[in-house]
Amino acid sequence: MRCREICTLIEQEYGLEYACDWDNVGLLAGRRDKEVKKILLALDATDEVVHMAVEQKADMLITHHPMLFSPIRRVTDEDMNGRRLLLLIQNDISYYAMHTNYDTRGMADLAARLLKLQECTVLEEIKDGEGIGRVGVLPRRMTLRECAEQVKKAYQIPNVKLFGPLDKEVYKVAICPGAGKGTLKEVFRFNCDVYVTGDIDHHSGIDAVDMGLCIIDAGHYGIEHIFMEDVKAYLEKVLTGVHMDCAPIKHPFSVL
Repeated sequence: MRCREICTLIEQEYGLEYACDWDNVGLLAGRRDKEVKKILLALDATDEVVHMAVEQKADMLITHHPMLFSPIRRVTDEDMNGRRLLLLIQNDISYYAMHTNYDTRGMADLAARLLKLQECTVLEEIKDGEGIGRVGVLPRRMTLRECAEQVKKAYQIPNVKLFGPLDKEVYKVAICPGAGKGTLKEVFRFNCDVYVTGDIDHHSGIDAVDMGLCIIDAGHYGIEHIFMEDVKAYLEKVLTGVHMDCAPIKHPFSVL
């Protein structure tokens, strides 16, 4: 299949219009008329992932996070993203990103479903009643500690960071995979017991606890790695004659 056909099928399900205004999604590098027989899916276009795409002879790399957010003045091997782009272009690998449009149209529902949340509603609307994050209730009331164990199991992550008393009872949950600090105002509006997200800083965490909200910080990568297998499953349904691989799940930091 041609790259343009794959882009069209992706955008039929995860329309670019569902991305936030500040985002940069879609085909970011490469040829639309490229014949694609092999796709590599990853969360980020790191050096390791770009080299993996080259070594596996992928024709297309699809990531959740865009490599490029801001305009760039030059593409050279003296710059980190420049080196990555050069490697992709030199090897004729088309590069596509699906970020907040996937958050809106796929990530939020999948994350809530894996945590077994019920009676879900949108946390922050982006377009046409759809948006980022979900608010729902747990199957039963439980302690913050128990909820944290559920989060670890649901997303197959080794550890989480908790703000709040471990024995506090929680029931109403907001979840926003990735960096959720910017959505805290919405979480408070829903009067949630606990917020499951990532990238929560010290002051945001302790202030939330003083306002009655517990936080389970599962890390930015911790929840969002579900993107890879989910998009792979969708593409396997709609594409023919294209082989797909996912980069291995590899958490970007260790806790000693």
